[in-house]
Amino acid sequence: MTAFLDALLLQAGYNAALVAIGAGLLGFAAGSSGTFLFLRKRALVSDAVAHATLPGVGLAFILMVALGGDGRSLIGLLAGSAVTAWIGLLLIEWIARRTRLAEDAAIGAVLGVFFGLGIVLLTVIQAMSAGRQAGLESFLLGSTAGMLFQDAVVIAVGGTLAVLATWLLRRPMTLVAFDSDYAAAIGYDVRRIDLLMMGLVMAVSVIGLKLVGLILIVAMLIIPPVTARFWTDRSNRVIWIAGGVGGAAGYLGAVLSASAPDLPTGPIIVLVAAAIFVVSLLFAPERGVLAAVLRHRRFQARVHRRQGLLALAAQHLIREPYTLRLLAREGLVRPDGVPTEAGRAQAAKIARDERRWAVAREIHQDAGLTGRYDGLTPIEEVFTTDEIAEFDRRLGPPVPVNPAVGDA
Repeated sequence: MTAFLDALLLQAGYNAALVAIGAGLLGFAAGSSGTFLFLRKRALVSDAVAHATLPGVGLAFILMVALGGDGRSLIGLLAGSAVTAWIGLLLIEWIARRTRLAEDAAIGAVLGVFFGLGIVLLTVIQAMSAGRQAGLESFLLGSTAGMLFQDAVVIAVGGTLAVLATWLLRRPMTLVAFDSDYAAAIGYDVRRIDLLMMGLVMAVSVIGLKLVGLILIVAMLIIPPVTARFWTDRSNRVIWIAGGVGGAAGYLGAVLSASAPDLPTGPIIVLVAAAIFVVSLLFAPERGVLAAVLRHRRFQARVHRRQGLLALAAQHLIREPYTLRLLAREGLVRPDGVPTEAGRAQAAKIARDERRWAVAREIHQDAGLTGRYDGLTPIEEVFTTDEIAEFDRRLGPPVPVNPAVGDA
């Protein structure tokens, strides 16, 4: 516990603090940048982009060694990965637009081909004298052990630019994500905006290679926006909530990894993000599983209450245990099912409302108005007092509900 608190408060050493800050910044950038790709229903594009970076890493290393360098310059490796990732993006877009193949088929083809090429290049590099200690395999799953200040600066600057671009382009990207036909009709270039979305994802994928690797960066781009969607219906809020979830996952994952040195940082970051997703899935106030269960139980209670009161109005005894308990808890019936004075009054009101709705359907030949009747919506929420008074005038005086004499 002490080690965890030290890491949480950035007191666990220079490298641990550097990794935690870098992971938090990367998580925020990944969450916010991946939002529109998720809303556009193109989450798999991030997978293809990430895998398309691998051959760029290998080619950049070979080129730098051929030019007399040691081939391990992070800037050079990231530049190479950006080039092949962009080529992969353009290939996906071209295949989907120019051929009969669907976009998912194009994504699968580009992902497989580029990843296979990257593995071949890594194998070739391992056979080179300069490649045996290059450590390029860390780009697959990430590695923070040798993270330098310059690496954190690259993540911070790149992530900040990605978040800034996401914010500046949020309006056209929102339009394209939700209604691309409307966006095209009012003059937006949908193809260009799609490429911008994927370009932002590519940028975050490239800067995240060192920290979490090309396989796990996909999770950081998708899990935070999916999690944020449980908490809001506003797209501009999803951006910041997703960024916050990604930042928290990156920071806490790095802290956990630093407090238990045998745990790899990249996978722990993804697991923390997954844990936040599960909590949101279960406990989000509007879209969570618990909220859905509570809404269903409230609806079920309303249905049972109405049916029970209709049974009382028809002078039937209530035999359904749940309905009986529900009405008894409200003081509308006695434990033996006989209605109380309050129960008879409520039953009379429910029965009269049924007849009022019948009159309303005769008067208003308007499905948009009377179609709102679901048996549970109070008539007072649909019609005015004067209208209800007219219904009552046509119905005549109310009929009292006598104590139950039958069975239900």
